[in-house]
Amino acid sequence: MDKIKDTRSFMRITHRYLGYFLAGIMAVYGVSGVLLVYRDTDLLKKEKNYSTIVGKDLSEKALGKELKIKNFEIESKVGNIAYFKQGAYNMTTGEAKYVKKELPFILDKMTKLHKAQSKDTLSPLNTFFGVALFFFVISSFWMFNPKTKAFKRGMIFTVAGLIISIILVFI
Repeated sequence: MDKIKDTRSFMRITHRYLGYFLAGIMAVYGVSGVLLVYRDTDLLKKEKNYSTIVGKDLSEKALGKELKIKNFEIESKVGNIAYFKQGAYNMTTGEAKYVKKELPFILDKMTKLHKAQSKDTLSPLNTFFGVALFFFVISSFWMFNPKTKAFKRGMIFTVAGLIISIILVFI
């Protein structure tokens, strides 16, 4: 019985203080996650003008890659100027003038949390966060005595959450 009490106590205390520690991280992930849901819109984005020199006589694909514009498409050419939705490109000089809609600096940095890959400097934070959230899932089962009404209701909500998540993943 002492071992069960020690495990429950350890899980509750660790859950509590890890929860406080992760509160700030979860706030950032929450805000950036909502922003990413609406990344296909102009929500909170501001127009930013660019003028840069890229290679001369670039193909449509190469120019789009160089300017980092998704779904890049040249709409027309007049002389040595190629026009695209966001601006224009001088094929002779390599000068490109264009407009991009971007999130403000801080919000843009926040959304990078969700896009980090293993090679990025944010990957240890993402890994820690994922492991900590998984610990939260496991440790939450030690918050209440399994014989209580609160625990039994909690299990119903857990199963409901699992089922809804699985259904939404497959829709």
